[in-house]
Amino acid sequence: MDLKYIDRSPLIDSTEPESSDVADDHAIESGNIAASSPHRLRSRIEGNGLQEAQPNRFLRGEQWMMNYQEAAIYLEEGVNNEKFDTHPKSHKALPAYLIAHHPFFHVMDLFASLLLLSLAIIERPAVQSIHVPIIVHATVELLGIFILTLDLIFKARWQGIKTFFQHKRSLLKCILLLVMVCEAITVIVRQANHFRVTRALRPLFLLDTHYCRGIRRFCRQLLQSLPPILELLFLLLFVMLLFSILGFYLFSSNENCVYFLTLQKSFISLFVLLTTANYPDVMMPSYATSNFSAIFFIVYIAIELYFFMNLFLAVVYNTFTTLEKSKVKKLLIHKRNACEHAFRLLVSKKHPEAIALRHFVGLMHFYMPRAKKEDVYLIFKSLNTSATGCLSLEEFFNVYSLAGLNWKEAMMSDLWFHKLPSPFRKLMTGINWLVTLKWFEYFIYCVITGNFIVILYEAIDASIILSKEVENGTEHITSPIVVSWHSIMFTAIYILEALLKILGLGPKAYFTDGWNLFDLIVTLVSVAGLVENIYHDTFFYFIILRPFRLIRIFKARRRYRDVLGTLFILADRLWSLVVTLVLLFYFYGIIGMECFSHLELLNCCQNSTAIAPYYANSTGYYYLNNFDDIFKSGVTLFELLVVNNWFIIMEGYAIMATEYSRIYFMTFYLITMVVMTVVVAFILEAFMFKIEYRHQTNENSSIDYLIQPQSLSLSEVHMINNVKPHLWSGEFIRQQTPCSTDLSFVGKKKRGKIELSQQMYKDEIEEWLKEGRGETTSHNTELVQLSPPDIVLSTPSLSRISSVASGLSDDVPCIIDREDDVALINHSSEII
Repeated sequence: MDLKYIDRSPLIDSTEPESSDVADDHAIESGNIAASSPHRLRSRIEGNGLQEAQPNRFLRGEQWMMNYQEAAIYLEEGVNNEKFDTHPKSHKALPAYLIAHHPFFHVMDLFASLLLLSLAIIERPAVQSIHVPIIVHATVELLGIFILTLDLIFKARWQGIKTFFQHKRSLLKCILLLVMVCEAITVIVRQANHFRVTRALRPLFLLDTHYCRGIRRFCRQLLQSLPPILELLFLLLFVMLLFSILGFYLFSSNENCVYFLTLQKSFISLFVLLTTANYPDVMMPSYATSNFSAIFFIVYIAIELYFFMNLFLAVVYNTFTTLEKSKVKKLLIHKRNACEHAFRLLVSKKHPEAIALRHFVGLMHFYMPRAKKEDVYLIFKSLNTSATGCLSLEEFFNVYSLAGLNWKEAMMSDLWFHKLPSPFRKLMTGINWLVTLKWFEYFIYCVITGNFIVILYEAIDASIILSKEVENGTEHITSPIVVSWHSIMFTAIYILEALLKILGLGPKAYFTDGWNLFDLIVTLVSVAGLVENIYHDTFFYFIILRPFRLIRIFKARRRYRDVLGTLFILADRLWSLVVTLVLLFYFYGIIGMECFSHLELLNCCQNSTAIAPYYANSTGYYYLNNFDDIFKSGVTLFELLVVNNWFIIMEGYAIMATEYSRIYFMTFYLITMVVMTVVVAFILEAFMFKIEYRHQTNENSSIDYLIQPQSLSLSEVHMINNVKPHLWSGEFIRQQTPCSTDLSFVGKKKRGKIELSQQMYKDEIEEWLKEGRGETTSHNTELVQLSPPDIVLSTPSLSRISSVASGLSDDVPCIIDREDDVALINHSSEII
């Protein structure tokens, strides 16, 4: 039996007549939005011309609607890890809050940030093939700044000026925008670019966007781990300085050794030696004079490289594992606090310690506006493990885990062709049986392995033929790229496999599986390379990507599954790391363009016999490592990241510009060293997490998905389809007993790293919650001791609400019994 889907009309309607069962269902607590909107309620009541008892019902419905909306905002703040001190404090702040959190506004904010970043392509020094008038890129910059300024205006409107400027990130953003507006106007007036290092700070705008909150959290975690890292880095540099002094006294008298002539050169040489880029070149002049000098270099490398650098990794790993557990703990407590805030707005006098079904539906109307009616009911029923028909606070704490479930009827066939006519259904059933057969998978593995052997044999044979032609001085060398019959055969098998799986599994099942998508991409690329090679030889090398499908074989063994599982766990965080590196490259690239773009390195450094050949046109190509535009800067910085011969690039700019330019390259190395050490720590932490999770949980349990079974009686199905959601009752949940006519459903969603972490740390979570409750208790103790002026922040608004209520009827829903308690709770919310 299929359930009806919800239409786009509201789940709840405050103007509908309420049933007698809920006529006395008054809200216990009013939120900031409802408490600050008495004039809005009065105007709406008068505007609708309501008579006698109708104002009571209308006021009660309006209050519930505003409580639902504010409770949904609390839940969103919990999942987004937003501080509650930025929560809308009045109804006037709500429009600005909703605009600033609208998806369209998030997209515009992201667009403006990317627009400012992309200006580096057309600003001086611009890419050679792109020449744009100064007035154009300056105007585009002002447009991007204007959009970002709108975001700040809406934030200040809903947060309040005081809270807004207490937020460090918003204050920094204001200052940067003000400086950049002045610079853009200066560029327009002068019609010429000037020295603008502030362009390097544009990545901060991207980090502040909604879609980069994961990257922002990663950067925050990186900054939080800096204190122990900086301490160890200081120790490493201090030992390096000691060895620099010792090396200066030992080797400065050697005329053949140019690396220790001065203390400055001694320190720089040992700094480069830490990266092993100049080893053993730096040692050989001294070693030629005395063999005992090797002891100095061996001891230095052993201490600095093998001890301190490995200790550096250990410190980073320990710091990050500690911060990771702390992040899980804080996010868990933050989400529970958000649930508590929302819970207080959803309980009523009829159910003072639990949330009724109708109020949960009202919450979902704002929190999950696109959810289907049956999904909302199934979520509620799954949360209500006590089967009381109302949600307790402990049950409501699980709303984040179950709210994102994708529900489907369990008895419904997963096969896409179950509704097709009989002949086609039988054919598709046979194809499904074939593609799900293990032997079919083994056959494909054999085909892939055979294809790899053939390609390897062809490559070896072509290499031998090519080497013979070169030795014989053949004028026209035979191209190793040929289209053979077996290349066409293997490609045809891969195409047939993809078609059979799409028909047998169904398009949705096929295209949502990562391995199938990987196979399809490799197959399509192979086909493109094969077709292109028939006419040209340009894309034939794509065909050799087919053996990459051998990666699928590795998932058969447990150890390889752990490696691949680590990769999947790291996917989101590695993306954050990659973006962070790109933004770091952008930062240093802009600075490099401003400082070094005017330098010509071709045939430079003639006075330096050591590096001059690298910059000669005939013997070296290091002059191409320049900062002429943003893309060339990125290539140069990547070469520095790889480390090999990076000091040659540094010395070239030190000779052509100034010796102080070494600071630029050395700080870049230190920062990237920290970031790349974080990469290693990430991989270690994710791999250890995967192993520990497998040991602490059932190996056969699904690690990737959360699966929640549930059932509905026919009475519940009838209520969902025929009763308006705001009149639903939890009576069927209390009375339901298992029956053969019940419909079975399964909710499924992909687990995130936080959910997996909470499962692994479940033995420690209870202790975390005790600590969280202790902090909350201390907050409440401080509130009780506040002086009267400190606890009456919300009293004027509540008094106006009370006056409106008294003017209408004595039967208007009571917001709370004591105004002082409301002020106390509201003030407690602000502090938390």
